[in-house]
Amino acid sequence: MIRICIAALGFLSAAGTSSADEFFTLKGHGGPVMSLAVAPDTGQIASASFDNAVGLWQSRIPRWFDGHRAAVNAVAFAGPDRLVSGGDDFRVLLWSAEDGTPKELVQHQGKVAGLAVSPDGNLVASASWDGTIGLTDLRNGESHLLKGHEAGVNAVAFATNGALYSASADGTLRLWDTASGSEKRLVLRHGFGINRLALNRDEGWLAYGAVDGVTRVLDLETDQQIADFTLDRRPILAMSFNPATARLAVGDGEGYIMVVDTDIWKIVRDFRATGRGPVWALAFSPDGSNIHAAGLDPVVYSWPLETLDAHEPMTGADRPYLRDPAQMENGERQFARKCSICHSLTPGSARRAGPTLHGLFGRASGSVPDYSYSETLQRGDIVWSETTIDALFDEGPDHYIPGSKMPMQRIAAQTDRADLIDYLRRATASNGDE
Repeated sequence: MIRICIAALGFLSAAGTSSADEFFTLKGHGGPVMSLAVAPDTGQIASASFDNAVGLWQSRIPRWFDGHRAAVNAVAFAGPDRLVSGGDDFRVLLWSAEDGTPKELVQHQGKVAGLAVSPDGNLVASASWDGTIGLTDLRNGESHLLKGHEAGVNAVAFATNGALYSASADGTLRLWDTASGSEKRLVLRHGFGINRLALNRDEGWLAYGAVDGVTRVLDLETDQQIADFTLDRRPILAMSFNPATARLAVGDGEGYIMVVDTDIWKIVRDFRATGRGPVWALAFSPDGSNIHAAGLDPVVYSWPLETLDAHEPMTGADRPYLRDPAQMENGERQFARKCSICHSLTPGSARRAGPTLHGLFGRASGSVPDYSYSETLQRGDIVWSETTIDALFDEGPDHYIPGSKMPMQRIAAQTDRADLIDYLRRATASNGDE
């Protein structure tokens, strides 16, 4: 459900997030921000996070859309008064400001990694790791799946006249006819997974970014390469294009943002945007004056494009999972790697993807009041102890608690599990003692 005051209803009346040419941050998420979208008319920012929520920002104040049961990977505006989102819960949700409740558009069989809305606002395409593309007509709510990729689909982008491009972990870029639901042609086989797409319909080109760091631009009519901006950084994780300035922004796994002037096909900025970690999400302000970005921090950063190099990068200094592992004991290191993005150690779940671990030992599962649990854990069948925590990480959450929202992960070494349990016993104690 969306939690907002009545006066705030309606995206059309919302003020922009901030003035142009100003550095600012948006804080409130409880986990890394995975996707960003900007309303072309108002400049309002929407953010999708690992904390299972979508945030809609007005004057730097978030309105939370809570309806996903796992991390949200993609968000897009579907007109001035609607948002669409997709996540690790395999679902695509449509959000309306009128009633504040989500409507499920598509139920995939794998995580939703990307979304696109057609130029006329009538169609929503969803890219899923189940190897399919969901296509929903918002006029009648009808959905169907496009099949043809041999691995997960990472990104989709609408061209003109009902054409849809899709990029996949199978290394292919494909073109679809949305009217018939059929594949028009295989555009290319890259050889490595293709992660992101950006398209300029007016000028007729498509940019793609891949796992191996390749950033290339193709002519839409001929499928021929017209530019190559591949640098020695990988993988490419984010792309955004701004028509007003003809700028293409590319974010990678090493924390850089590259900005290309597509009028002259030249790199005009190359900025280290993160102290550590990747750039997950990028979006321009409507006039192109600011570039919004996000990574491992639970924060959205916005830099004036013309003074990009003068500003400090995302630091992540307050995030325990960005500390030097050599400074940690083994149990803390296991917590930092396996638990810290989703869980806090202090009272209150703080919009994290998982409930607080404060007071964990002896607590029944599903009993933290400020967290929305899966139906599996709501039953409270498990009491957390050394034995149950060990089993959780020995078998993996998907086997120990089938149906829970916890991501699939294991700690194979018994000594590592024992060290984690010892650390958790001390760090989560309600009285702060061992």
